[in-house]
Amino acid sequence: MEALPKSRLLRFVEQAYHLARRAVARYSSKFSKRRYTLHQHIVLLCLKVRKNTTYRTLLDELIEMPRIRSAIDLTELPSPSTLCKAFKRLDMAVWRVLLNLSVTLLPTNGVVGIDASGFDRSHASKHYTKRTEMTIQQLKVTLLVDTRSNAIIDLHVTTTRKHDSQIAPSLIKRNYGDVEILLGDKGYDDQKIRVLAHEEGVRPLIKHREFSSLHKAWNARLDANLYGQRSQNETVNSRLKRKYGAFVRSRYWWKQFRELAIGCLTHNIDKTL
Repeated sequence: MEALPKSRLLRFVEQAYHLARRAVARYSSKFSKRRYTLHQHIVLLCLKVRKNTTYRTLLDELIEMPRIRSAIDLTELPSPSTLCKAFKRLDMAVWRVLLNLSVTLLPTNGVVGIDASGFDRSHASKHYTKRTEMTIQQLKVTLLVDTRSNAIIDLHVTTTRKHDSQIAPSLIKRNYGDVEILLGDKGYDDQKIRVLAHEEGVRPLIKHREFSSLHKAWNARLDANLYGQRSQNETVNSRLKRKYGAFVRSRYWWKQFRELAIGCLTHNIDKTL
């Protein structure tokens, strides 16, 4: 009997499982109960974000997905609380390693755009938001996006209203090996950023704020075709919100940061399919 073709969902799960096995050990410690592996937890958490759903709904749907369960050797479904604890246990460093590994699966060209967007911290009513004292209702998420395949190279998340020029330096330092040309709008017009970029071997292509005719002349000399690729950051930001949700479900900031990192990882894995 001819084998059934693999769905995109199955291929996503297999790719996520492959990355998880490269990134972390099978169990968190030698004292682990060894009922489920870290690899299985990572895949299920990515699957939750990809389907933009809750733990309970995901596990309910997995009952009817034997091929998905088989792909990650999952013979018994965990409880929602087990997945919630796994999400709490897997810290941001693990998700950054997975994100870096996912970039290696995609073709990149070193022409990278930087841009920020806001993600709601809760989809609850304004009354609930005020009652729980969630005064800052959006997270500021800055992405580094390679323009060849729209791979997300890195992200920076903050709960404060930190200016773009204060965020860019840490992203440049952390990713100088993957960035040859940095495309940025006027929000990143800061001489310190340009100097740092040159020191790290990165060519900054950042528009100047036009306070004089000289600034206008510098902007006119920018490579318009190359700079125009910066719009792909907006495309990626829009895709993240459209596919995986414009808000984060977690209540604590450190969980919200991880949730967004998983969203970027999920985006990259989807791009490989």
